[in-house]
Amino acid sequence: MEEEEKGEEISDFSSLPEGVVAKILSFTTPSDACRSSVVSTTFVAAAQSDIVWDSFLPTDWEILISRRKPSNLNFDPISSSKKEIFFSLCDTPLIIDDGNKSFSLDKWSGKKCIMLGARELSIIWSDMPTYWTWEPHPESRFAEVAVLLNVWWLEIKGKLSCKMLSPATTYAAYFVFKMDERRYYGFDIVAADAAVAIVDGECCSSRVCLDPFLDIAPPKRRRTPCLRRNPLGNSMSRAKQPQERHDGWFELELGELHNNGGDDEVEFFLKEVNCNYSKSGLIVQGIDIRPKISRDLA
Repeated sequence: MEEEEKGEEISDFSSLPEGVVAKILSFTTPSDACRSSVVSTTFVAAAQSDIVWDSFLPTDWEILISRRKPSNLNFDPISSSKKEIFFSLCDTPLIIDDGNKSFSLDKWSGKKCIMLGARELSIIWSDMPTYWTWEPHPESRFAEVAVLLNVWWLEIKGKLSCKMLSPATTYAAYFVFKMDERRYYGFDIVAADAAVAIVDGECCSSRVCLDPFLDIAPPKRRRTPCLRRNPLGNSMSRAKQPQERHDGWFELELGELHNNGGDDEVEFFLKEVNCNYSKSGLIVQGIDIRPKISRDLA
């Protein structure tokens, strides 16, 4: 008897009008909507509905894509379905704001992801060719990256309006970089300081390691002299370590913030000023700000 009642319940739910099912799915998540397609043919059709996918797009998505370069769009905002637009924004970050930022969506939640390119960051002495140079990089989403030639004082800052992020969402900020393995040095001695904080708010810093090859030294790598005589070197293993991304870059978590949806600005800091040795070979792509719940490295 119970099995018959369960069967009737499933049958009744599956026989709901497609529009009603679509409305129900619009209150779930993108991943739930995709999984629902296996329930019945009604769900398959409903899961394709613009009603569903329009609810997953941020309310300001049209404003954000208007800030792109004219040719930097692989869908038609008018004729493409909302599902096509959603997944296009997940898979292909849009370069916006004069090429200095990118905008994309997290495919699991539909939350906004923003990346600040190196040109959008404040990098001390980056305007002096003795210390830094600006170059194109074939694996960067931005036109230029910042390449460190030689400094002792490393300080990088970024700032972003919280309005560009999804409200009621916890974000993490990641420093995205590479190392020139032929000539990088100076990052295996002292951990750097990193922080994410609301402007004029409390700031809690953490220790991070910028050396992605701390335990595996490439054959051509030039290690910093006298490393073994520096007692601070022992603290590197206790600092946050870089992780390799799916796009071949490394990322280092700087910290977290919860966006309440106000008018605040958030700042990002990365600083290493305590080492008496020079540093070289760091390649900066930018700072990636994405929902903490995201399951994928970009």
